[in-house]
Amino acid sequence: MSSIVEVQGLRKVYDDGFEALKGVDLSIHKGEILALLGPNGAGKTTLISTLCGITTPTGGSASVGGHDIIGGYRAARAMIGLVPQEVALEPFEKVINTVRFSRGLFGKKQDDALVERTLRQLSLWDKRHNQTKELSGGMKRRVLIAKALIHEPQVLFLDEPTAGVDVELRRDMWQVVEELRAQGVTIILTTHYIEEAEAIADRVAVINKGEILLVQDKATLMQQMGRKSLRIELAEPITAVPEALSEYELELSDDGQSVTYHYDTRGQSGTGITRLMQALAQAGLHLRDIHTRQSSLEEIFVGLVREGAA
Repeated sequence: MSSIVEVQGLRKVYDDGFEALKGVDLSIHKGEILALLGPNGAGKTTLISTLCGITTPTGGSASVGGHDIIGGYRAARAMIGLVPQEVALEPFEKVINTVRFSRGLFGKKQDDALVERTLRQLSLWDKRHNQTKELSGGMKRRVLIAKALIHEPQVLFLDEPTAGVDVELRRDMWQVVEELRAQGVTIILTTHYIEEAEAIADRVAVINKGEILLVQDKATLMQQMGRKSLRIELAEPITAVPEALSEYELELSDDGQSVTYHYDTRGQSGTGITRLMQALAQAGLHLRDIHTRQSSLEEIFVGLVREGAA
């Protein structure tokens, strides 16, 4: 699969000595959705800002569509659409003029049909003659998305695009993302809503303290690193896990009605579930029901960050 964004040894050190990026290496495939996950201060926004030409790197290199972000800045930037975290719009300008102006900044010819289609797609057409200061926070976020899309970029960066917005906009946003992916647009997404990344991303990159900890296909990541849990509902509540079951490290629920057993499907000695069932019977515990659950991407992410911080 061909790459559209290539990052090699990218570094960013600020004047106060803070190293925000520590030799980042990253290859992003054309047409994929990559979820960039990390805690606050991990370097997500710095990485995006650097690739978009907002921040100048201290070292290393990066290219977009084969264009170096320094030497071929104009060509690289023309391929990029950016939806930033901050809402910064000209308050007295009309929505439709704001979007048209953004297209003109990239030297694109006027295309009223595209402007209308984009505004309708984001439920902004009825607001096209409103000044941006008259819009709600969610509507302003929609304008930012329209501005990022209007010059028809091949790479779209979404930096926390749904933070603090309503459920309707979030749903509309992901519908737009799916349509763009179908058109071959590459999308890099940062989000605190990890369930969104789990739902739509093809691959996941985890960054912490300016370093990429892992880049992996989402399904493979969850298969390789996700644990499973077996929750066992008991016929009668207990106050403590019997000593005979201590090797299984069972977690007792607050009401004593169930115990939870964590296991790894990759274990060479098996899951241990059969032995556990026998041990429960020998301990005099009777089962009412059992449930299994796969670890979520959020749990895997938290574990990776903790390991990286250790």
